[in-house]
Amino acid sequence: MDDILLRLQRLEDIESIRRLKARYLHACDRKDVEAIRACFASGPIHIDYGVIGVFEQRDAFVQVYQEKACHPHIIDIHHSHNEQIDWHAPDSASATFDLFFYQINTDAGLLTQLGGYYDDNFRKVDRHWHIVSTRFVVTSTLVTQVNNQQLTPLFQGLAPPPI
Repeated sequence: MDDILLRLQRLEDIESIRRLKARYLHACDRKDVEAIRACFASGPIHIDYGVIGVFEQRDAFVQVYQEKACHPHIIDIHHSHNEQIDWHAPDSASATFDLFFYQINTDAGLLTQLGGYYDDNFRKVDRHWHIVSTRFVVTSTLVTQVNNQQLTPLFQGLAPPPI
């Protein structure tokens, strides 16, 4: 019976982690900084988002997110898929999530498309899962300028240009 209860807990935890990541990406699209903050553990964490920066506290990341993304002219779409969640213990898990990201910057007339994946670690505290480390690895980038109804590719390749 203990084995069945542990297996059931594992399945519930995996679904909770899947929902946590979906909640995080949805909050990013909606520019809901408080919901973004709540997805990460309090205290020391590790966020490595490449050209965006490396952060050791969730508030430092949220501040940069607000500065760069929370504008009416920035429209983001985050679509994750192909999640591979590994449950290690009742309070520890890791996962890889593939991501398709698309951004429209109406002020600059830029369209940015990224492909990549997240490597995440999660911890359960007081019955709730939180992200304790995350790293986003870019696997493809396309930046296009929209000008007079024409699309001009500005960058095509692996690594995104610096922000």
